[in-house]
Amino acid sequence: MRVSISSEALAAIRAHAAAEPGHEVCGLLLGQAAHVATALPTANVAADTHRHFEVDPKALIAAYRAERAGGLQLLGYYHSHPQGSDEPSPTDRACAAPDGKLWLIVAGDEVRAWSAGTGGFRAVQMIES
Repeated sequence: MRVSISSEALAAIRAHAAAEPGHEVCGLLLGQAAHVATALPTANVAADTHRHFEVDPKALIAAYRAERAGGLQLLGYYHSHPQGSDEPSPTDRACAAPDGKLWLIVAGDEVRAWSAGTGGFRAVQMIES
């Protein structure tokens, strides 16, 4: 699997992570087919934002409503690992729905793409456009 991401979306994700270096940040990936056009930062509503993330349900519902109304599709999510690697953590693996959605994980300057499926996560080739 391969996905493209706009330079603007990738820059926004990196900036969001850099703005809160001690916390996991998160957001939504919006676009069409296999192209991420926009990264929408959301609040992390997890109880411990230093080690976990939980996308604000209100933002998630709003994105699904916008998609149904003809807007951009919700292609997936992004979050940061401030002290970890750009690979899915044990918590990511335990909490991910096997729905094929895209997961971008930021660790320092590195950003890697993954897909969450029935067999767990698999790496996705990401091309900046």
